[in-house]
This record gives sequence, C-alpha cells and structure tokens, in this order.
Amino acid sequence: MISAAACGKIILFGEHAVVYGRPAIAVPVTQVQATALVQPRAHGLTIHATDIARTVKVEPHNLIDPLAAIVNLTLAYLNCPRPQLEITVHSTIPIASGLGSGAAISTAIVRALAQFAGRPDIAPEVVSQLVYEVEKLYHGTPSGIDNTVIAYQQPVYFLRGEPIQTFNVAHPFTVVVGNTGIASSTKKAVSDVRRGWEIDPARYEAWFDWIGAIVQQARSAIEAGTLDRLGPLLDQNHVLLRELDVSSLELERLILAAKQAGASGAKLVGGGRGGNMIALVNDQQREAVIAALKEAGAVNVLVTEIQ
Repeated sequence: MISAAACGKIILFGEHAVVYGRPAIAVPVTQVQATALVQPRAHGLTIHATDIARTVKVEPHNLIDPLAAIVNLTLAYLNCPRPQLEITVHSTIPIASGLGSGAAISTAIVRALAQFAGRPDIAPEVVSQLVYEVEKLYHGTPSGIDNTVIAYQQPVYFLRGEPIQTFNVAHPFTVVVGNTGIASSTKKAVSDVRRGWEIDPARYEAWFDWIGAIVQQARSAIEAGTLDRLGPLLDQNHVLLRELDVSSLELERLILAAKQAGASGAKLVGGGRGGNMIALVNDQQREAVIAALKEAGAVNVLVTEIQ
C-alpha cells in the first residue's frame, strides 16, 4: 500500500490575465490536501474518488476522462507494465473553488504511481507537465499555473512559456480564505473572458496590462517585505477582475465583509463566479475577519501563512 499527497494553491495576483501572457503569483496552501492511495488488486485498474462517489475503470489509452488520463499518461512516462491496482483518491480541497483541486488530485496520483514504480524522485517539472495535460480536460485552455505551483510546492512567479521562477518572501504574511460554497466552472469563466476579448481586444488587453503591472508591484513588495503595499494591490486586482465579469454577488459580499472587519485588501481567487476569496490580515485582524466572513455566509474559512 502506497500513498502520496499534494497541497492546494491560491493565486495571489494575476488570474485570467496569465492566460494572455501576463505574469501571476501563486502560492501553495498546505492546510488542504489531496491524497492518493495505491494498493494491489486481483484484476484490473480502477480509481475510486470517494468524495464524489465515483469509480472509474481505467481502460488503456483513455485520455478523455481526467482520472483515467492521468493514470495512463503517468504509466506511459514511467514505461511501467500495466499493473493490477486500486487507486483511492480523497481531497479536503473544495472542488471548483480556485484552490487547485483537480491539479492536486492529479499530482497525488502521479506521485503515488511513481513511488509504486520505484521512481519516488520523479522531478517536479515532469509532474507538472503530466498534470498540465489533464488540466486541459478540466479547463480547456489552462494557464499552467495550478500544476506548476502544486508540483513545485513553492511560491512561484509564473509567466506562460518562461522558465519557472521561485522568489523570496522577505516576511511571512497571513491570508484568510473564505469559501462561498458555490462551485464554479473555471473552464466557462475562461471561455467567457476569451469571448469578451475577441469582441473588444483593445479594452481587454489594457485590463490585462494593468493586472500584469500589479503582479510585478506585488512581487517587489513581497521580496522587499513592504507588506503594507499588498492590501491596496489586492483591491486593485479585484476591481479589474470585476471588470472582466468574473466576480459574483456572493464573492462581493465576502470581500466587503472582510474589508469592513479590517482586512487590508481582498480579492476573488481562481476562475471566479463563486469559489473562494482571500483577505490579507495581520494577527490583530485575523479573528475579526474570520468571524465576519462566517457571518456573511462563508461555508468554510481557512487561514494560511505565506512564507
């Protein structure tokens, strides 16, 4: 019996614009995780996704179903004879909420199969590449940021098509994550933004440029430890995401509640239209913001330290 895990992630700055060649900053969230348990069985190869009560019989060459695809892609990379296995996956990461649940499940499966095949040292860049192929099934035209930050388990400055850049967090800071409880399709949100971009490319390119500039300022602030600059940058990024029409009433309610409770900045994370938001807090603000988010309807609240 072999098990492996993968953490969740949040995009601090830059979602959606990252699809159009602008940078983004993403960080791991270790408080939530996906796990994959691999054990021999008498016949066949199956995956049990316990959280969604789904069982998938993994047929050879199935690259359509995401769970089957990540198994087949990984076995092909490992050049491993087709084993008789039962894979059970479980995740504490909310589905369709901007925390990278799909990429984390895929990553956990890759790591577990690599251990099974005697390859526990599989490189993060390989894991990321395998998972990215499955991200296409989930999201259509993914940025690649989810698979990257989850595979590397480090804060990353991500620019599509460029080498991965990790960077120094000069002073740890705390982010509260509030879940609207509304599952949202990243694939649809990304598709809708693309449709708007096709209709009015000049306007959308200007918004993307502005978001890219915010990302660069945020990286500079994080590396310099000037955390007082981050809150306003979060707010500015959210305003632009609202212009892209990927916010929602539920997200706006939580963001307003966090701000009124003292958070220095807040924004949606991920695809939007539901899922999660984040708020930047210090030790004095944290409990008040947590209480305010719950009062405003957050179905789950977690706290993560970025370091």
